[in-house]
Amino acid sequence: MAEKKTTKATGSAKSSAKRVAKKTTGASAIASPSAPGLTLGAIKPAKGSWPKRTRVGRGHGSGMVKTGGEGGKGQTVRSGGGKGPAFEGGQTPWARRLPHRRGYSQKARDIGHFRTSFTVVNLHQLAAWDVAVEINPQTLRESGIIKVAPDGVKILGGAKTGKTVPPGLKFRGVVFSQSAREALAAAGATFEGE
Repeated sequence: MAEKKTTKATGSAKSSAKRVAKKTTGASAIASPSAPGLTLGAIKPAKGSWPKRTRVGRGHGSGMVKTGGEGGKGQTVRSGGGKGPAFEGGQTPWARRLPHRRGYSQKARDIGHFRTSFTVVNLHQLAAWDVAVEINPQTLRESGIIKVAPDGVKILGGAKTGKTVPPGLKFRGVVFSQSAREALAAAGATFEGE
């Protein structure tokens, strides 16, 4: 009987030793990643990246009591409360002070939408122009005299000494000032499609 007990004890000791060996080898394999000294348990978020949640109404020591960070009571604390940006303290607001019944002045409105802005070309810029080529916004753009023409091109009568307009120029789709039209008509220019 005694012999059987000893053999049983030695067998159980051997199997427990095997189990411990398996556990330690498995743990060492998990705990040794490619980067030395770095484990999943050691990873932490950067300091300050997870600020502590503000707990409202948790005692006077917290500083978040009574109004709870909302400032006041009544209209200002409500969702969407307070006066709008156009409120002027009770006086008649600007939008209602405007003289609506006297008509609108487009000049007083947004320049980008209600005014026409012409690209200006002076007469002295056309001194070297080829008479065979018609002058219109597209040819002026191609020649480099203008870059853009948002609402069209206007020819002004600005002249420089020594630079005269060649006779017989042809214009299409261009607006003129009075002085420019007179000078060009005297030089024999023709105007089409104004």
